[in-house]
Amino acid sequence: MAKPYLIVSDIHLGAVPERTERAFRDFLRFAAEEASGLLINGDLFDFWFEYRTVIHGRHFRVLSALAEVVEAGVPVQFVGGNHDAWGGAFLRDEVGMTLVDGPIVVQLAGRRALVAHGDGVGRGDWKYRALRRLIRHPLTVGAFRLLHPDWGSRIAQLASSTDVKLADHDPTAKSRASFIEAWAREQLANDPSLDLVLAGHCHQPQLSAVAPGRYYANTGDWIRHFTYLQLPEVGEPELLRWPVGG
Repeated sequence: MAKPYLIVSDIHLGAVPERTERAFRDFLRFAAEEASGLLINGDLFDFWFEYRTVIHGRHFRVLSALAEVVEAGVPVQFVGGNHDAWGGAFLRDEVGMTLVDGPIVVQLAGRRALVAHGDGVGRGDWKYRALRRLIRHPLTVGAFRLLHPDWGSRIAQLASSTDVKLADHDPTAKSRASFIEAWAREQLANDPSLDLVLAGHCHQPQLSAVAPGRYYANTGDWIRHFTYLQLPEVGEPELLRWPVGG
């Protein structure tokens, strides 16, 4: 029997408790043995920025685990999210992941899938869309690279809202989830060749059959839900929860 394809998003390593990182490393060991491929759909890290000669030491164990998944013959695709869109040569050449700039249409487990992290999709939120373009611009990236890595990490920590989501319920999550779902349904309606639309970002796990054999899936997060999507070659997708101990 063919092994399933696994999709996960919004782990936010660096802002979540140590037990979450341990659980995610266990998930990666599972993927190395039981998956035909792994897609990480954004925000693997609460902050990731590649300097030319420096990497974030706190992520060493996870990066090593990811490299072991690749060495086991399981391809790993990584879509940059709004927290970690600045991947580069280290993740590609040393870890072995394929870096993908979404939204993008790919083949996953025999299905034609549109993959987007979820930030900036749709027609609204022009302020964020402008900010997204600014922070990904080569001039902005070059200027940020001039900062000492400790300063860069500190600035990113101050800008992050993940600690709020850990401590309390995110009041904007449901509206963000509804907006992304509406966008996904529109894509499925406009392109009959799509079998699946995948997103993350809103931290709300969801799997909806929009039509027979056609789905919208949001992989949730590893802040509260610890969810991932299992996509078999034959049969229906499943949204599953990874057990996280104390």
